[in-house]
Amino acid sequence: MPRILGVDIPANKKIPFSLRYIYGIGPTVSDKLVRMAGIDPDRRAHTLTEEELNKISELVVAEGHLVEGDLRREIAGNLKRLQAIQCYRGIRHRRGLPVRGQRTKCNARTRKGKRKTVGVQKKS
Repeated sequence: MPRILGVDIPANKKIPFSLRYIYGIGPTVSDKLVRMAGIDPDRRAHTLTEEELNKISELVVAEGHLVEGDLRREIAGNLKRLQAIQCYRGIRHRRGLPVRGQRTKCNARTRKGKRKTVGVQKKS
């Protein structure tokens, strides 16, 4: 398995698709990296040489793309900042509710989680 920036990428897939397994690299960036490195996009990842792997890694760093741990850290820091200043978005993140104006009366199960039944107790 080829290894780029500390991530094992799948060996059997074509290079642009296997680069997407790196957190922070999507379709557009992976196509751009392959083009800039001068690698045939139809080749499989297991055919890459060490020199080509290093070239891709250097391009990611040179282009200034945040990937893996750095990107995760920045996103977590942004969420912590929003929660610390107690803005609307930060409060919604803290409560686990939808952040971007979606309705919550009948949907939002992805954010709210499994339904919790609220029962009524009789007075004895």
